[in-house]
Amino acid sequence: MSTLPEPGNPSASEDDLQRMSLLEHLEEFRQRIFRSIIAVGVVFVFCWFFVQQIADFLARPIYKALPEGSRLTFLGVTDPFIIYVKVAALVALFVASPFVLYQVWRFVAPGLYKKERRRAVPFIFFGSLFFIGGGAFAYYVAFPFAVDFLIGMGAAFQPMITVERYFRFLLYVILGLGLMFELPIIIFLLAQMGVVTPGFLIRKFRWAVLLIFIAAAFVTPTPDVVNLLMFALPTIVLYLLGVAAAALVLRSKKKQEQKEDQSEE
Repeated sequence: MSTLPEPGNPSASEDDLQRMSLLEHLEEFRQRIFRSIIAVGVVFVFCWFFVQQIADFLARPIYKALPEGSRLTFLGVTDPFIIYVKVAALVALFVASPFVLYQVWRFVAPGLYKKERRRAVPFIFFGSLFFIGGGAFAYYVAFPFAVDFLIGMGAAFQPMITVERYFRFLLYVILGLGLMFELPIIIFLLAQMGVVTPGFLIRKFRWAVLLIFIAAAFVTPTPDVVNLLMFALPTIVLYLLGVAAAALVLRSKKKQEQKEDQSEE
């Protein structure tokens, strides 16, 4: 009786991975997560040497909105250190995102057709592009707009913003929008696995819009309509882009089935 290779073993074939039991799939999942954490950790060490410059760069939006000469403050002795750790970790996640997405693809690839498994490079490239693009949109567009609005609301008061609260706010928005911008990639992956179809996505569009606005409400720094729309509208466009990607997947699958039928004849 033959035995299956250990999950995560490089020598394991894709057909073997398809025959894994639930526990073996969970072990494979654990291996992929572990490798992703190691990759982020390695990049984190590199980012730590430049964390001061990175933090200064991320603090620019607030300094542009505050009166000249203002500085962020901190209340706890450990606050700067904790902030630097969070900043380096976030940047490490963005830098290591191609490797993390590669691990995601390696985990789901055995459930795809052989031709579909060859799309690893587009998946990793566009997944990383959308994730980084979401972070860039947050930093250059959404967050400065929100900061200007909030500082303007408090024009009658003396601002005294702590570094801990500012960076927690900023990192939350950047990571949140980065993940929201992954929506087309998630839809593409689900379409590849046969979980969703373009018709299903169009029929559920109203529910998708509702869920997008709910998610945007968690990411949006303020509950006002303008900021909510700034976060939600790009995500709706990304959802429609995901529908187009699902349509391409469906078209590719139909062509593959037609070729298989012709070969059988």
